[in-house]
Amino acid sequence: MIRSPIKARSHEENTNTDDSDFLKTTNYSYKINGKRAYMNDKSKIRNVAIIAHVDHGKTTLVDALLKQSNTFRENQAEMGQTLIMDSGDQEHERGITITAKQTAVYHNGYKINIIDTPGHADFSGEVERTLNMADGVLLIVDAQEGPMPQTKFVLQKALELNLTPIVVINKIDKPAARLGEVEDEIADLFLELATNEAQLKYPTYYAIARDGKAGKTPELDNDLHVIFDAIINEIPEPQVDPDDSKGAQLLVAALAADSYLGKYSIGKIFRGKLKKNEAVTIMKTNGETVRGKIDSLYTYRGLGREEANEAIAGDIVALAGLGAASIGDTIATGDNPEALPTIELEAPTLSIYIGPNTSPLKGREGEFTTSRQIGDRLQKELETNIALRLEPQGLGYKVSGRGELHLSVLIETMRREGYELEVGRPEVVYKMEDGVEMEPVEELTIEVSPEYVGAVSQELGVRKAELVSQEMTTSGSTRFVYTITTAALIGLRNNLLTGTKGTAIMNTLPKGYQPVTSHYQQERNGALVASEAGQSTAYALDAAQARGVLYIPPQVDVYQGMIVGLSKKDELDINVCREKQLTNMRTHASDGAIQLTPHTQLSLEQCLDFLMEDELLEVTPKSLRLRKKELNPTMRKRQRNHAQ
Repeated sequence: MIRSPIKARSHEENTNTDDSDFLKTTNYSYKINGKRAYMNDKSKIRNVAIIAHVDHGKTTLVDALLKQSNTFRENQAEMGQTLIMDSGDQEHERGITITAKQTAVYHNGYKINIIDTPGHADFSGEVERTLNMADGVLLIVDAQEGPMPQTKFVLQKALELNLTPIVVINKIDKPAARLGEVEDEIADLFLELATNEAQLKYPTYYAIARDGKAGKTPELDNDLHVIFDAIINEIPEPQVDPDDSKGAQLLVAALAADSYLGKYSIGKIFRGKLKKNEAVTIMKTNGETVRGKIDSLYTYRGLGREEANEAIAGDIVALAGLGAASIGDTIATGDNPEALPTIELEAPTLSIYIGPNTSPLKGREGEFTTSRQIGDRLQKELETNIALRLEPQGLGYKVSGRGELHLSVLIETMRREGYELEVGRPEVVYKMEDGVEMEPVEELTIEVSPEYVGAVSQELGVRKAELVSQEMTTSGSTRFVYTITTAALIGLRNNLLTGTKGTAIMNTLPKGYQPVTSHYQQERNGALVASEAGQSTAYALDAAQARGVLYIPPQVDVYQGMIVGLSKKDELDINVCREKQLTNMRTHASDGAIQLTPHTQLSLEQCLDFLMEDELLEVTPKSLRLRKKELNPTMRKRQRNHAQ
């Protein structure tokens, strides 16, 4: 008797085909008398990464590919879900992909390993490490917006690795879609980035990923079969070393974990076969070697993993039992194991201090509060978040990453896990080249309505950004492209959103380094700082709101040195816990009801942008509190006088 629990027929196949006949003509994994047989032909494997600018439809297209490959039963919940691959809470809340995901579908006898990558520049480390597993890419481009900054970044990385590209122009149903212009812009982008002439010849398809439709022309078919066929026919079979006699090689490109088997090492097999219970050598990036054994071997299908006894070169697998393996390591077999080239990553551009909470309210709201617990958690993060760097600093650690969003996602993740943290102001990571101090520079793209052009120009002028281009888009908005230092970018997003009433669209792209000419200093009005500890009162806040914008409501715990608002002028110490003095004497007129302006609730990113050098952010599972490093007002005044 033959059972094929993971077999997935395409939508074109006859569902009445006998299982035994079907299995004889395909290379699917299946069971015969309880024993599993495996795909043993790498020519039937395709490894493709989905790359694009943020919100151009990568994850939506993967949803449709999963559903139309019969990966799920008709009655499974996933058939009615969207953004299936975005599994994290923050990914759903922010509407972006943060970590790359692996999945696999089957179509007409081919196994297609799909890698869904992030579209935001701050998570480009995820793109860089996972592209090593791919042999080709689907480049998704919005039919209205055209190529955007991150489109350029991910395509450049793909072409540098000599991956075969397929272009998919998505969202062609938009009223402002401009197919001809977008095609020309894509051609110009390839002309700029191509490393050889062959890369200028790429197929172009059109799609509405949300509806699961695609076609070779804007006249779309009712499904995605042309995309499946393009992947099979245009993407080459896995590029691997054919010499199996030297043993197997796998480059660890990602890590995962569960409570059952612990850590999984995920990567593409570049040579030979790997087998369950096989002895291997883990070749670390620092040159060390560690012996280990593969306890379990898994291949991918749909949203899950399937246990296997062996896997061939070209397939993407997950290995359990190799706890010493890290991203960038090589897992090899044989008497003379050889290491693969390590994954090269861009250097971090921003750093931030993360340490234990030292405020008077410490320990009230968090489960993990000590420096050791925070350090252990950050070390664990380094295993999977390879774009981060970590070094001790005082009671805590200096954490370096790709940008504010990259760092804020880490802080928010730790906060939700029960950690209490103390976070400092984001700082630029400078480097020295030939005795010259260099600072990171980025390409900034801003799109706004014409009425806000003046506000954008004024804000960028203050930050000494260099205007590269300015043009009108077909939708009537104005698109600016600037070159700006990373230091000048800190706090820019909040100022632009305020100045444009939340309508500005802002994207950045790393552009290298330049010599430091002057260190940009962020300017801001002074803070309203609590002068007394206690609980805030409506009576005191009514008087305080005349001095600036309040960040706290009544009836919250306040400590001396805590920032409660933004002053209209200079820094001001103010008592927000003062209560109205009551007497037994009646007055002729009753007091009027207190009318408080609703306080401003700052997000985590807004709090980070707010910080100055002498300030900290207290992060707990329940609260975000801005504070001064020195809580005593007398000592703060002495420090300011000394600095002057």
